[in-house]
Amino acid sequence: MNHSKRFLLAATAFAALCCAVSPALAQNKFVLKLAHSDSVDLSTSRKAVMADTFAKEVKAKSNGRIDVQIFGAGALGGERELVEGVKNGFIQAGLASGVVANFYPSAMVTDIPYLFPSNDVADQVMDGPFGQKLSENFTAATGMHNLCFGEVGFRHFSTGKTPVHSPKDLNGLKIRVQETPVYVTEMKALGAIPTPIAFPETYTALQTGVVDGQENPVPTVIFAKLYEVQKHVTLDGHNYGVDWFVMSDKFYKSLPPDLLKVVNDAAKVACAAERKANREFTANGNKILVEKGVTVYTPTAAEIDQFRAAAQPPVVEFLKTKIDPKLIDSIQAAVKEANPKK
Repeated sequence: MNHSKRFLLAATAFAALCCAVSPALAQNKFVLKLAHSDSVDLSTSRKAVMADTFAKEVKAKSNGRIDVQIFGAGALGGERELVEGVKNGFIQAGLASGVVANFYPSAMVTDIPYLFPSNDVADQVMDGPFGQKLSENFTAATGMHNLCFGEVGFRHFSTGKTPVHSPKDLNGLKIRVQETPVYVTEMKALGAIPTPIAFPETYTALQTGVVDGQENPVPTVIFAKLYEVQKHVTLDGHNYGVDWFVMSDKFYKSLPPDLLKVVNDAAKVACAAERKANREFTANGNKILVEKGVTVYTPTAAEIDQFRAAAQPPVVEFLKTKIDPKLIDSIQAAVKEANPKK
């Protein structure tokens, strides 16, 4: 056999080998589109921090086998659209909060008023057996996976003229709320007049007196500059919001065991980073409020008890008509276990 024939045979064999192994190699490369609707500014956006941390962790731990592509600022739609995309497999993963209840009503269980007395208790409950079970039930009901829980944080009242120290101070006040039954029920129970208004219109509504106040986490108050039209903030923490890190079932099941571990571990690191950042944003936000001349009031334990006694029972009764009452008992038991002194 002459040299040219040997070369041709060798080249043919090499080509055949490449064709045989290239599909396998291709299967080891994954593209993970991660969507959220928040700002992409890492200095102000908790979800941007979560997404960025996750991407860096996955890149390092997977040796580049997973390419995480972040689409923030609503590039792939609002929260409802991105969760629908995840559910249908068009998007591999997304970060969402309240909208999850539209796909999984039991998510409302964390909206029970004055449920979590502190960040530490919230962390223990959501990272513990209750949170794990909630995520498992979410998968069974929706076909999506929740990798971990981040946080929206505690929601507080702000008002323009009347400071709020107890439920009686809310009596008759028009409070802007999201258009959700839980929050509407809660505000009515506290004596306020719940007034659903789209968030982009909230500043003007407060400025013109259409509503007397609103409720949101402190970082949101700072971001929207609501301190310009609100002179009192009450740190009552009436609701604690969680962020869900949802992933497509199709994508999740396509990952080999080693990369599945990488994704799960990276998500936990990312959720922890988001909580840490959000709490720093909140602490800085409280300082900014004071600098802007806003009166920031922290209710006493006795005053919080008054708020809880007024708001919690009606909301719990409402939730029992929408979700399994045993789930409500379960989260309340988990809170009690994490906070035995209460």
